[in-house]
Amino acid sequence: MRKQNTYLVWLNWPVGAFRLNARSLAVLQHLLPAGARLVVVRSERAFLRALPEATHAICWNFDKVWFARAPKLRVLATPSAGRELLPADAELPPGVTRVNGAFHGAIMCETVLACIFAHARGLYRAYDFQRAGTLWPRAEMSPLCSRVAGTHAVILGYGKIGHAVGARLEALGVSVTGFRRRNVKDLLPSLKTADWLVVVLPADTGTDNIVNRRVLAALPRRAVLVNVGRGNAVDETALADALRRRRIAGAYLDVFKKEPLTADSPLAADLPGLVRLPHMAAFAPEYLPFFFQELADGGWLK
Repeated sequence: MRKQNTYLVWLNWPVGAFRLNARSLAVLQHLLPAGARLVVVRSERAFLRALPEATHAICWNFDKVWFARAPKLRVLATPSAGRELLPADAELPPGVTRVNGAFHGAIMCETVLACIFAHARGLYRAYDFQRAGTLWPRAEMSPLCSRVAGTHAVILGYGKIGHAVGARLEALGVSVTGFRRRNVKDLLPSLKTADWLVVVLPADTGTDNIVNRRVLAALPRRAVLVNVGRGNAVDETALADALRRRRIAGAYLDVFKKEPLTADSPLAADLPGLVRLPHMAAFAPEYLPFFFQELADGGWLK
């Protein structure tokens, strides 16, 4: 007789969109094999107490020293696309597979599109006029609006999320040039015609300050930076200077070198063209249901 699997779930993230609720739990229960044992915990202490019986652990973070408590563990899964929350492959015990979420593109591409359309169609500038008390800035808004179709997007980080963003942009008539490590040496020439530089890089592959002064200087003045990857990829001092001098037209940033953002950041100032988001590009009620379905489709819930 096959031994019963025990699925240990600890997804008690402070942010509501990332926290297990009744709806997402029902999705998981529906996807689990018949007769599976499901254990849901709300604290690290309860997680560690239940870990010795777990064959599958679904959690946000996992300390490598905890493997000593998990002799039956086969699958260690996190919804996060970032690799920093779980032990590296080299630190996994024999027989344990690490699974990171790869579903984020379906949500994050909509955030990128929202930033691009908001900029191209002048929504933030219209709101600035509204806050200033201008009731009918029609003449002022006329030169501030442009089309998205026919523009050029350079995507730095052309993995699963980058491809999802690129596919949506191409469907809207945007030409897309994607860069991964193997062709990043050709980045600078492509920037000369870029209207949008979309950064979707992870933090663990030597990406520190890859968007530096040289990269920003290669962009046309009309260009806009959108970063939904990790904050380490952008030289924040160089970007703040480029925005202050209006060297580029804008920056829509979901991530920063230090999070939460603090007042000592170069990007904490009210800089021209800067729109800050609090690491929310993947927020959606479907976040965990998407992840659970991905686990099932990949055979990780067996």
